[in-house]
Amino acid sequence: MATTVDYDPKKVVLIVDGVPIEGYADGTFISVERDENSWTKQIGADGTIARGRTRNISGKLTITLMQTSESNSVLESRMIADDATNQGYFAWTLVNQDYKGLVQSTSAWVMKPATLEYGRELNDRTWEIDCGDVIYLNAFSVEDGEVVE
Repeated sequence: MATTVDYDPKKVVLIVDGVPIEGYADGTFISVERDENSWTKQIGADGTIARGRTRNISGKLTITLMQTSESNSVLESRMIADDATNQGYFAWTLVNQDYKGLVQSTSAWVMKPATLEYGRELNDRTWEIDCGDVIYLNAFSVEDGEVVE
């Protein structure tokens, strides 16, 4: 019998500085990525392969909200604090409640505020968040080289 896996966008929860973000736009509403590959690869003349760890875990979080989302003001307040005092750092955590993994950053800031567009139709607001670290965690751990739950 095939296994069915359900996905519910409502179970994707983003907490920014202790505040749940709500009012996501239709389509892709959260995107997380690291700035660099975790490993580089070098191949020798004889075909020997070596890899090197980059150790750069910085990255970017992109959030797309509806124009009417009150969460726009949460992100805007962090940006204004940074503009005024250079103290707009915050932490965030992203959880999919149907999945054992989560992603977080302990040092993030608004890299670019959302573009403000006004017209007859509502427009989305896309926020770019730069992150000093993007840390992937899950409910599994490794003990003696074995993955355990």
